[in-house]
Amino acid sequence: MTRHLYLVRHGETLFNVKGLIQGWCDSPLTDLGWEQARRAGAYLEREGVVFDHAYASTLTRTQRTLECITGMPYSCEDGLREWYFGTFEAEHSNIMFPKPWGDFFKRFGGEGQMEVRRRMVETLSEIMRRPGHECVLAVSSGSSCREFLAHALGYEDSGRVDLPGNCSIMLFSFDGSAFSLDRIVTSEEQKEG
Repeated sequence: MTRHLYLVRHGETLFNVKGLIQGWCDSPLTDLGWEQARRAGAYLEREGVVFDHAYASTLTRTQRTLECITGMPYSCEDGLREWYFGTFEAEHSNIMFPKPWGDFFKRFGGEGQMEVRRRMVETLSEIMRRPGHECVLAVSSGSSCREFLAHALGYEDSGRVDLPGNCSIMLFSFDGSAFSLDRIVTSEEQKEG
């Protein structure tokens, strides 16, 4: 039986606005970030989506986003964290170079691209194989979502994947071994009307 995963990128944060590299650093949601999360929740409710389980990363920005989307209890999973950028954390994003980043950040104590991808795929696969996990909400971060999306689309190079904006909803089907992308609903598309 096919299971469904709703993967959501967290709402806009102060670091997003200031152009700072977040990674494992935490940053509060902005007013717009809170609004994006509420909009995602309202959209899912209008669509009649009922989750049996919900997960966020251990980063506060993903937890607050999830709490705005649904009032249901949730669990935190380390494997859903953002890419760790090592000593680049909290630096201005203008020092970043174009993707693909590959293993660049490993030299600075961070993670490599395939580590992030493997971590996300293994975590979400394990979650989706749990009993009673037919319709799951998971909230993560931008670069980790991009790596998971690239994997589901069969792309080795995640630079070929457009990163959905904050609070975009990525709906995947899971057949017990592989994920396939059904659709992406951007925050703008979630507006009523």
